[in-house]
Amino acid sequence: MQALPILLTTSIPRFSFFEQEKNDRPMNSESQQVTPEGGYQKPINLVEVTYERNGSSKATNELGMREMQARAYEARTAKYLLLKAPPASGKSRALMFIALDKLRNQGIRKVIVVVPERSIGASFEPAALKKYGFFADWNVSPRYNLCTPGAEGSKVQTFLHFLDSDEQVLICTHATLRFAFEGLDPKRLDNCLIAVDEFHHVSAEGDNRLGAVIRSIMQDSSAHIVAMTGSYFRGDSVPVLLPEDEEKFTRVTYNYYDQLNGYEFLKSLGIGYHFYQGRYYKKQDDSGMSALEEILDEDLKTIIHIPSVNSAESSKQKLEEVSHVIDCIGEMEYQDPETGILHVRSKRSRRILKIADLVNDANPKERDKVMAYLRNVKAPEDLDIIIALGMAKEGFDWPFCQHALTIGYRGSLTEIIQIIGRATRDSENKTHAQFTNLIAQPDAVDDEVKLAVNNMLKAITASLLMEQVLAPNFNFKTLDEEDEEGDSDGRTLKVRGFKKPTSQRAKDIIESDLNDLKAKILQDDTMLKAMPGNLEPEVINTVLIPKIIREVYPDLSAEDVEAVRQYVVLDSVIKNSTIEEQGGRKFVRMAGSFVNIEDLHIDLIDTINPFQRAFEILSKSVTTSVLRAIQDTIAITKIEMTEAEAILLWPKIKEWKERTGEEPSMQSYDAKEQRMAQALVYLREAKRKRTQHAG
Repeated sequence: MQALPILLTTSIPRFSFFEQEKNDRPMNSESQQVTPEGGYQKPINLVEVTYERNGSSKATNELGMREMQARAYEARTAKYLLLKAPPASGKSRALMFIALDKLRNQGIRKVIVVVPERSIGASFEPAALKKYGFFADWNVSPRYNLCTPGAEGSKVQTFLHFLDSDEQVLICTHATLRFAFEGLDPKRLDNCLIAVDEFHHVSAEGDNRLGAVIRSIMQDSSAHIVAMTGSYFRGDSVPVLLPEDEEKFTRVTYNYYDQLNGYEFLKSLGIGYHFYQGRYYKKQDDSGMSALEEILDEDLKTIIHIPSVNSAESSKQKLEEVSHVIDCIGEMEYQDPETGILHVRSKRSRRILKIADLVNDANPKERDKVMAYLRNVKAPEDLDIIIALGMAKEGFDWPFCQHALTIGYRGSLTEIIQIIGRATRDSENKTHAQFTNLIAQPDAVDDEVKLAVNNMLKAITASLLMEQVLAPNFNFKTLDEEDEEGDSDGRTLKVRGFKKPTSQRAKDIIESDLNDLKAKILQDDTMLKAMPGNLEPEVINTVLIPKIIREVYPDLSAEDVEAVRQYVVLDSVIKNSTIEEQGGRKFVRMAGSFVNIEDLHIDLIDTINPFQRAFEILSKSVTTSVLRAIQDTIAITKIEMTEAEAILLWPKIKEWKERTGEEPSMQSYDAKEQRMAQALVYLREAKRKRTQHAG
């Protein structure tokens, strides 16, 4: 049997989410053994991806451009360009190529690069491009690099002066652009290029000032815009741009799989979780160590992101929290007065670890020392650990980082992608990159159990989302479509009953917004309650998912909603499956079935819950008491019944009664039987109302 090149794998078998054990020990205790070297535990990896390391994403063409940069450069004449590419793919240099062409060949007179925070400005500092084949170098006058320490008022004055100067390039923060735009006639930006890094900071919401600035620039000036981001999903229900503005952008998308598959050194990426109770820096009852000590491997170059001060996981005192983290690691020896780097003696190995504290912002000069040191790190031994809060997520480059350790739930797929991106730079010192999320598990006696359950479920969906992001993309065709060149790569499947989108809008959503749409679907409150086996897969796929699509894209026709829905479900199911070859025929192994690839039908796909596996894995990662807390919490927050769902469940209700001789019971421990019973009540009540109305 020869497996086709779909490299997404997991070593954890499939189990029922609510399978119970006879005792209350962690169900996966065998997979979380303490290692002999110092006592830490390996994380429970829900996702493990292996790459071919074919070098394609790092190879350069005759102009010195990598694969993604060349793809972006092909779209350089677009007035509005949206570049969606993962961290470390070279978006900053892609912008340089595009900007220089616009300056020389497209009538653009100035380029303004805006970044969310000062540290990211380093990505756009002068670069020698001519020696690699390009027609010009990227130059920035130190005077007009405003990502330096100083008062915001003086930076605004420098920004305004730049518009009347002979210089062509300015770098500033989002904040500087916002302040400078107050009272500025947008016409002064005519024939300028505005390049917005981390574009997901923009929002169509009325009080998002950056969003208002971008809309005004588009409406009231002739300026060009290049928007760059690793993910378009903000983590809330507000779109980045209004649909009518978004349609004006030419999109260039480069996916995570192609980026990492084309590396030279990094060959695998793990995404995992470690659960704790109480405080993550306090001793756990079962091990005598804190959860942080259990999961921190000091031999790996690590960024530790402590919880947001607004989260339940935080102690609310960020400086004390850093002290707690350091106490978990070892004993403070001294702080280097020249660099600000902390030297800490490990209590595990007794060696000195170099630690950068990016949380303490009380003294800007000390922070600047640390940032200057980080910019000049040249070798793995220069730094061991970074402790961060809001920094070191976006555009932060520490290629030697091997482990991104994040404490507490993160609600935004964008934030997770950015954090994981800190560890996925290609570097000689690593073959594996690891993301670990330390999550507080719900306690049945805790008043915050509902919040903890919700956060845990959202954290697990984030791993499922990343599994989708990291997998190779598939193409789906109807049976009557002719094969094209390239269809033999193992990633093109023909599906009976599959509907193709008819509008360009729907095609664009499928082409470049599919993962962001999945993020919205998976983090919808109703979907969170539905996924752990509480609803039939057909209800999830044909009722809930199209409802969310209509809410996200109200401009889509009914036909295109169905086309997008089918693509979301089909893509998700196939990416959670494996395609194998046996006896010259191809089969898809999904949800316990082995299906001939020629027999794929959309009706068959709709009988499979595309998001179930992460929750099945979760059931092997926590104790039965935690599972019970999850069950009870979901049971309390009932899912509303809709007519569409009740009608869809009616055939199953009849089949249940024929098979068992009884109607489904509300008191059943089976969530699906409970749901059928609820549907039966709904249908009877609807019939009663119709009869009453007819009378």
